[in-house]
Amino acid sequence: MPIRYSLAHLTVLGCPTPEMVYVASRAGYDYVSPRLIYMGLPGEPNYALADNPELMRQTRRALAETGLRVHDIELARVHDNMHPTKYLPAMEVAAELGAKAVLSSIWTQDIPYATEKFAQICDLAAPFGLTVDLEYVPISSVNTLAGAASVLRAVQKPNAGLMVDMHHFHRAQDNPADLDMLPRAWFHFAHLCDAVGEIPTDRAEMTRILREERLYVGEGGIDVASILRHLPLEVYSIELPHLKRAKEFGFAEHAFRCLESAKTYMARHAITVGSAA
Repeated sequence: MPIRYSLAHLTVLGCPTPEMVYVASRAGYDYVSPRLIYMGLPGEPNYALADNPELMRQTRRALAETGLRVHDIELARVHDNMHPTKYLPAMEVAAELGAKAVLSSIWTQDIPYATEKFAQICDLAAPFGLTVDLEYVPISSVNTLAGAASVLRAVQKPNAGLMVDMHHFHRAQDNPADLDMLPRAWFHFAHLCDAVGEIPTDRAEMTRILREERLYVGEGGIDVASILRHLPLEVYSIELPHLKRAKEFGFAEHAFRCLESAKTYMARHAITVGSAA
């Protein structure tokens, strides 16, 4: 079975969801990973389809016309004073669109509280046939492989998973071999990108690169292949925001270059489904 690719919304965040589907289809992706949960960040567009029937109608039509599928939606953040049920409308939309997963991350220092809320999100997602995949992020409170694994071991939910992002894995200075110690059932997909090899010590610079200037796979200083060889995956979602290139090339060309560089890198390093150690 060939590796399949999804286009993550952060790569083309200025694209409304229907346009994102058409961009992904023309570039040759197999899936899309839309941001259907509005987080209210400064300058962030609101693509919550549950609150916008017309955008939902257009998205359904785009998916039908292109034959693309939704792989995962984002982002079910765990933060202080949150109510997991607020994610139910997005989960309902995800299920209607055939999605497989909900991406989650933790942004509270109260880890017992976060573990409880993450478990509740898993329980809410289960009836929809959705996994909830925990992403550790270098600027969040759960920011290492060990930290994410600890949460997953604590919740013990059959639909809980671990989502590894190449940028975040490198910034955490995690060891690829440690992935072999984790349950294979945790792995459903990963985020593919590259970045400068030097790890910023300044949080603002870390955040800027994370959100605005990741690099095409093989272009930066991350040993992506060494990570991929320990991931037993069929699906990779390309999350590769680069604001300058998206503006210069346009979303469609940027998305195309993201995919072509990833495929070239995979072929050069003989990364295939089942190539994990």
